[in-house]
Amino acid sequence: MNNADFAAAFESGAFPPQEFNHEAHIKLAWIYLGLFDEKTAISKTCEAIKNYDQLHGDGTKYHVTLTVASIKVVHHFRQKSNATTFEKFVAEYPKLVTSFKELLFQHYDKSVLTNPKAKTAYLQPDLLPFT
Repeated sequence: MNNADFAAAFESGAFPPQEFNHEAHIKLAWIYLGLFDEKTAISKTCEAIKNYDQLHGDGTKYHVTLTVASIKVVHHFRQKSNATTFEKFVAEYPKLVTSFKELLFQHYDKSVLTNPKAKTAYLQPDLLPFT
């Protein structure tokens, strides 16, 4: 599926729920960061994931801080990358898929991410700010 089809399927809710995993989150962020500035990509990704959760879940799985932090991490690596496809991007930075929690825990203490407030409002990193 090309990037436009992936984003369209996700936005419409046609993306198969059984395929919506961590890598799909990262891919959606990567696609939007290729089309928009970081602020707009954050807004589009958050809106898309929140809507998808309401369509295919019970609306309680969406986590604002995790989503925004994930986009910021992808943005950081995307700025360093020359990859022209998502597959090349994750091959260049495999930790985005294999060890993502480790990347987040460089910025956040676990207590911040598990704070109930983090689910509904973006909490800034307490260990290392995003640059």
